Amino acid sequence: MKIIALYLDTFRIALQSIFAHKLRAFLTLIGIIIGVASVVLVGASINGLNTYVTDILSKLLGVNHFMVARIAAVGNLSDEEWEKMDKRNKKLKWIDYEWLQEHCDTCQTVGVQVNNQIDIKFEGKDLLGVRVSGVTANMVDIEDKTFADGRFILPSEVEHAAMVCVIGADVKEKFFPGIDAIDKILKVRELPLKVVGVEAKRGSMFGQSFDNQIYIPLNTYGRIFGRQQSLTLHGKTLSKEEFPIAIEEAKVALRNKHKLKGNEEDDFGLVNVDQLNNQVDQFTGAIAGVAVPITFISLLVGGIVVMNIMLVSVTERTFEIGLRKAVGATRNQILLQFMIESSLLSAIGGVLGLLTAAGLSWGIAKATPIPMTITPAYILLSVMVSGGIGMIAGIYPAYKAAKLDPIIALTKN
Repeated sequence: MKIIALYLDTFRIALQSIFAHKLRAFLTLIGIIIGVASVVLVGASINGLNTYVTDILSKLLGVNHFMVARIAAVGNLSDEEWEKMDKRNKKLKWIDYEWLQEHCDTCQTVGVQVNNQIDIKFEGKDLLGVRVSGVTANMVDIEDKTFADGRFILPSEVEHAAMVCVIGADVKEKFFPGIDAIDKILKVRELPLKVVGVEAKRGSMFGQSFDNQIYIPLNTYGRIFGRQQSLTLHGKTLSKEEFPIAIEEAKVALRNKHKLKGNEEDDFGLVNVDQLNNQVDQFTGAIAGVAVPITFISLLVGGIVVMNIMLVSVTERTFEIGLRKAVGATRNQILLQFMIESSLLSAIGGVLGLLTAAGLSWGIAKATPIPMTITPAYILLSVMVSGGIGMIAGIYPAYKAAKLDPIIALTKN
């Protein structure tokens, strides 16, 4: 009980000392507040960026989804690697699609997509860089597409090369603003296509819009752009548990189709959504590895300021220290008092820094599409570091106060 009473009394004295010099205490805390707010805000930004990119990928690609293309590597490729793939990898053709359909037993469905980018001029309006995709009808399920109006392409329309299309939100706003686009005619390469659906708005990432898009039946695409392009094959499974099995089945099936031996490299590229998410995690992790230690520098500066103020406090309170030692306070009790005071000062700064970060995160989340996610890990890290820095910063001033001679201290009043 005596130990608890000692700690409570020491804590009360530390609080009285802090509140006796409110302005000085606040100015001392600014460094800690900025440091903690910086750490938490950087952490929230990194986690928010990760969530934002992952959500965009889910909207674009759906879940439990993999792609096979002539060249489809995750991450940065060197020029040498790209040239090697370009020479080695074969175009994927319709026969590859049919083979994969037949031999990927775990796949719920297998689809095809092929892309081109063109400028569209229609009724005096221009839209640059429109992505035109020739697709099979099941791409609607593979990529979990949603619609603002109408429907997706039907299997019969793919089979008969029907002159129909599904447009993205940007195309709709450009050519059919304020009106119902369904059953309207849009020309692509001077060929009239009837609009049968408008895809729900998917947004953009890093300035790249995902709504500047037109989908047409795969065979219609062949009539317009030719059939020489390599296809991109898409596979999807019903569950996450089946997903790795399906990827392995697809890889083995295509290797067998291309007559590749065991030690030969794949002559196609295979990418799955999980790989892309892992790449996002690695990217944001690398940012965190660089940015977070830099923000800790501001906490270190704050700790130096705390040490400086505590040294000033020891000088100002020499008489008080001497009086306490004269009436029986031990060296350890004096040491504890100043250690608690510096730690408490930093802890208060940590709490204020968290509140500052929370306010700034809320403002950024409202002003940008990136969600700001303040995680318990960053909260715990910043508070522990700020309190730890306060304790370390208080060691020398506390030691200096504890070793004061009470007689000399009393004569300095």
